[in-house]
Amino acid sequence: MFDGHDQAIAVLLREAGLLTPEALAALGEECRLTGWSLAGTAVKRGHVSGPELLRRVAGHLGLDYVENPPATVSVGVAALVPADLARRCGVVPWRADGRLLEVLAVDPFKRETAGELAFTLGRDVRLVVADPVRVGLLLRLHYGDPEAAVTAENPAGGFAEAELARMAGQVPVVRFVNRVLGQAVRDHASDIHFEPFEDEFRVRCRVDGTLRDVEPPPASLARPVISRLKVLAGLNIAECRVPQDGRLRFAVDGRTVDLRISTLPTQSGESVVLRVLDHSAAPLELAQLGLSGSVADGLREVIRQPNGIILVTGPTGSGKTTTLYSCLRIINRPERKILTAEDPVEYEIEGVMQLPVNPLIGLTFATALRSFLRQDPDVLMVGEIRDLETARIAIQAALTGHLVLSTLHTNDAAGAVTRLIDMGVEPYLIGATLEAVLAQRLVRCICPDCREPDAPPAALLADAGLVPGQMDGACYQRGRGCANCRQTGYRGRTGLFEWLRMDEPLRELVQQRAPAAAIKARAVERGMQTLRTAGWRAVSAGQTTLEELARCT
Repeated sequence: MFDGHDQAIAVLLREAGLLTPEALAALGEECRLTGWSLAGTAVKRGHVSGPELLRRVAGHLGLDYVENPPATVSVGVAALVPADLARRCGVVPWRADGRLLEVLAVDPFKRETAGELAFTLGRDVRLVVADPVRVGLLLRLHYGDPEAAVTAENPAGGFAEAELARMAGQVPVVRFVNRVLGQAVRDHASDIHFEPFEDEFRVRCRVDGTLRDVEPPPASLARPVISRLKVLAGLNIAECRVPQDGRLRFAVDGRTVDLRISTLPTQSGESVVLRVLDHSAAPLELAQLGLSGSVADGLREVIRQPNGIILVTGPTGSGKTTTLYSCLRIINRPERKILTAEDPVEYEIEGVMQLPVNPLIGLTFATALRSFLRQDPDVLMVGEIRDLETARIAIQAALTGHLVLSTLHTNDAAGAVTRLIDMGVEPYLIGATLEAVLAQRLVRCICPDCREPDAPPAALLADAGLVPGQMDGACYQRGRGCANCRQTGYRGRTGLFEWLRMDEPLRELVQQRAPAAAIKARAVERGMQTLRTAGWRAVSAGQTTLEELARCT
């Protein structure tokens, strides 16, 4: 009786005064030796009657108790729950009243059962406590052996492919996946996370750079939902031991959205992350990215040069690839041949030859660049310079008359120079080919529908690196929180940029292997606006908040 719930039963018996701690300890030792459950042992030894224990379990769980369940239920009531679902959940429908369905449960301690049934059946479900032996007999009578639910599993303990495909095609699962993906696209989410844990199935969307919880299905439906996603992406649904990657297309409001899928096996099941690649939502114009006039003008000037290297730097998720796409759209002309190597290709640009790299077959950024040079290109874009080989080929391309655009992961613009030197690139080659570096961050904008004046405390001003009087006259604003921003106070994002244009004094510092701090200081002397300064200006203009500035810079 109630195997696997000995601890809960022990608490219940002790709090009811039915057993002393000493008697409980003795029963526990007996259970350890015999393998019986604590509930069954307590009943067998006469410490409590079966009905009394069941009545107390029901009271403990806040459920109704039926002492004498019927020997059978009507065919119409039994048909309310599909056989495979009834066997898997260990329930028998007992009474239906409008939208409410009451079910006798073999294991009422599994409270998630009601959630799974409600999700699958589309109606309210209430568990009812009854003698688990009687419920088991009813289950066999109306639905067959409960163990039959396990026959679809393979020897390794996972579901067979046919069973997974069937689960993935269930209407509630399909409906849930469609709803989550559709709402995520409408909310302009960049990523969707499906995360299984032991007792819950967490679903979150990254909107404006932060994760938001989505109302999840019951934890028991994690495998069907994840199988549904893998089916859509054409992945092997029976393989859950190794990571898998793929792509899928999803129609939302009359338009098609690409999603990149990545699976990761964890202790509690497969975690899945979808990257949303919504072409219609991508701001591919420089003005939409938030570039100020001088930075945008400088970038437009340098990308029209015939040769050299232009780098965009920043952490993951700072919009580097979007900026590069915006640059390619500006210079994409019939008289120019443009080749890109990306991991993966996020947006297709008409007239641009785009190559997805695949390290598993030896197609890396370096091998792609080497092949590009034999394709008579004018402009090359490489998704990221990750190693010395890629850096050297990019420099070779720039020296032989090609314009090269790429990204690096550095904290600021000056750090790109020292990063290349750390890779092993000779400083004189960097000085000869590097034309400009654009460092960037994305910060959340204050919601326009609930913005209101704000007076930040002195401690927050200090954390943002401000001294008294530095921001006098600033228009501090905050978002109060409303339905349009989901009570966050923020809606949408804008960019902060640090534009480093190489000139002779800076090239001399590079060739002298000067540290990044010295290069940055010289660039500031020559008029460069730092990321922090750009953030202060955005705060002063009422675009974002000091809290957001501190988070991102």
